[in-house]
Amino acid sequence: MSFNLLNIASSGIRANTELLNTTSKNIANINTEGYVRERTEHGTTFDNQVGRGQTYRLLNEFAQQQLNRDTSNRSFFERFMEEAQRIDSQFSEESNSLSTQINGMFNNLQEALNQPSNNVTRSLFFTNAENFVNQMDRLSGIVSQQKSVVNDQLGILADEANGLIEKISELNNQITAVHGKKDQADASSVYNERDKAIKDLSELMNLETLDGPHGEKLVFMSTGEALVMENGSFNLFSLNGDPDPNLKELRLDVTSGQANSLEVDTNSLKGEIGGLLAYRDEVLIPAQNQLGQMGLSLADAFNQQNRLGMDANGEIGGDLFTLPTVNGLPFAANAGSGSLQAGLEQGMGKEIPATDFRVTFTSPTTVEIVPLNNKGEPIGTPSTANVTAGVIDSTTVTSGESYGLDIDVTGAPAAGDSFDIKLNAFAASNVELATSRPEKLALASPIRTETALNNVSEAAISPGSVTDIANSTGITVGPPPSLTNGPISLQKTGNPNEYTITDGNGTTTFTITPPAENMLAQAGAPYANYGFDFNIEGNPAAGDTFSLEFNTGGFDDNRNGLALAGLQSEELVRENVLSSGSADNLKTFNQAFAGIVTDIGIVTSQAQTSHAAFSALEEQSNAWYESMSGVNLDEEAANLLRFQQSYAASARVLSTAQTVFDSLLSSAR
Repeated sequence: MSFNLLNIASSGIRANTELLNTTSKNIANINTEGYVRERTEHGTTFDNQVGRGQTYRLLNEFAQQQLNRDTSNRSFFERFMEEAQRIDSQFSEESNSLSTQINGMFNNLQEALNQPSNNVTRSLFFTNAENFVNQMDRLSGIVSQQKSVVNDQLGILADEANGLIEKISELNNQITAVHGKKDQADASSVYNERDKAIKDLSELMNLETLDGPHGEKLVFMSTGEALVMENGSFNLFSLNGDPDPNLKELRLDVTSGQANSLEVDTNSLKGEIGGLLAYRDEVLIPAQNQLGQMGLSLADAFNQQNRLGMDANGEIGGDLFTLPTVNGLPFAANAGSGSLQAGLEQGMGKEIPATDFRVTFTSPTTVEIVPLNNKGEPIGTPSTANVTAGVIDSTTVTSGESYGLDIDVTGAPAAGDSFDIKLNAFAASNVELATSRPEKLALASPIRTETALNNVSEAAISPGSVTDIANSTGITVGPPPSLTNGPISLQKTGNPNEYTITDGNGTTTFTITPPAENMLAQAGAPYANYGFDFNIEGNPAAGDTFSLEFNTGGFDDNRNGLALAGLQSEELVRENVLSSGSADNLKTFNQAFAGIVTDIGIVTSQAQTSHAAFSALEEQSNAWYESMSGVNLDEEAANLLRFQQSYAASARVLSTAQTVFDSLLSSAR
């Protein structure tokens, strides 16, 4: 009997010691990050005595995986929100508003119209124009600086992710070595460390895990690419900028670089890395492209209109702004020796969308041109064009459109070679004033019209409009500028709708189709190519005469200035790459900048809302996970008291067994 009591008491003490050890371990690790609560359970032997206990971790793997997913989503929106708020505050700041500079430029232009011969008011226009250029450069510089920060942070986070991947692989190896053996329970800290490393990795990206056959965890990206595999093998991340070295893209190097790297799908990446990439793709790249697009459209519109006027020196107007050109970025896989340089084709400012572009050679003399979205993916159907005398522009397009690009091709490109063109991003910091001389503002029109005083009727000639000087056969630019064929005289004949027109080309009789608009166009060649035209208003009598001459000395004229001022309300900035034929796809300069600020504000606000939602989900998932795996002090304290009492009772049984045994020995003596 005493022998049975001794065995029972000994096994009870051993069992309760194990229970007390497990409880003490739980209590001691209550503040240990990543610790999973443990429990020891005992079975019974064939003679109903307490068997050896088994200690295991209390873990709900489904709750753990859900927590990792919610952590990744929360981390994504948290990083995106924090970064986007910086740009949002900068662009919404009143002192950084481009609209202020645009309005100031047009307000001073209005003042100049009131006093066309006053150089002071003209100078104020150029002051605001320079402020506009500097403001655009400043905003673009903010965006460029943030791009550099993103690249630096991507490098840091990629290294951190690689370190965690290697750590998970090493811990998997340690777990595999003890899996199914007696000392597996003693390796619970390795399991905890491995699971914590996986959770830390989920902070950086969205993950999925599978259980391996020997206790290891196989880790995959949410898109299926393997990060940690069986037998300790793993893949690591690298950063690559092809074709733009300043735009780092995350890639997965398969089998330690022994095979081609895989491009990572950033749409489902999530985590901090995904948040950084989304911030760059959804905020920084669109903002800089839209800034550059607006700058190109405004500068081109002013240049085109100023060229149709006459400046204070009596010369035909020139460019007010200098438009930049940018080199095409070649892909590393290009086989040819060609190179590209791209700029905006004159007069095509409202054709360029706020995107980057990709030019792919289908042969050495033919190309495809396609705009790219913010992630570098093609939009719509590519346009096709020929390379004519080393030039690709609107005149060489055979299908689609040129998107306002004027591209020079040099060298010998091969079929399949591709180049990315980032004209908008470059232009945001490189549009400049071509002149700051106030007299170069062409407020006057180079032509003027007159109705003869002795006309019988009340019909009159319109002031006339200039539409094209660069290709005009009627205006000689000079200096000095003049009408190529001298003054023009128009006279009404006695026949209905019939007129005679006279200049250096001689006299021509022609019949118009009412109304009497665009008279030179209706007169036909060579007058239709003069680059200017006029209307006859009213009903002229036979013999009524009207004349047009060069506006020599017309420095107080502001007709071209009125057209310059009208650019403020014209829709000259392209809104979308793709649109239906009936859609209004243009906006004004102020609407364009307001759109930039609004777009940034919207995505920032959406990120704040999503961050709050996923933070709440993470808290719920964490509570669910902790309810099983977290240490509860009240529960452990109760267990400690219960196991302590059980231990004391087993010790009492052991003492009793010893007393009985001593009594038996005494009686035997």
